[in-house]
Amino acid sequence: MIRGYADHAANERTFLAWVRTGVAVIAFGFVIEKFNLFLLTVLSAAPLDAARRSQLERLSGASAYYQGLALIGVGIALLVVAAVRFIRTDRLLADPEVHSPAGVRAEVVLSAALVLIVAGLGALLALAG
Repeated sequence: MIRGYADHAANERTFLAWVRTGVAVIAFGFVIEKFNLFLLTVLSAAPLDAARRSQLERLSGASAYYQGLALIGVGIALLVVAAVRFIRTDRLLADPEVHSPAGVRAEVVLSAALVLIVAGLGALLALAG
């Protein structure tokens, strides 16, 4: 049996949870990108009245494009941070010395970026509606 197996298993479960979160954020970024393309297609193909056209143009603007890319970037950063933290924690668990807990700055920064992007998307939808 591995010494400290429960700790190693908890580290792996935490890593997999971060990976799931990163993949979900990336997928949401792709959904926003594809929805933006769909709106641009509707704008160019369907005859719309001026009010509806204006509303769709606001939804399909450059901000939606950049927010989708930002979500994809944050998701990739989450995956990288998760991998680095997993490897670091695994090494610390294998070391017989006692170590002080590390800071959580990277997680806080990425979470704040995610909140800002989602708030921007919410504001964009609220203004378009």
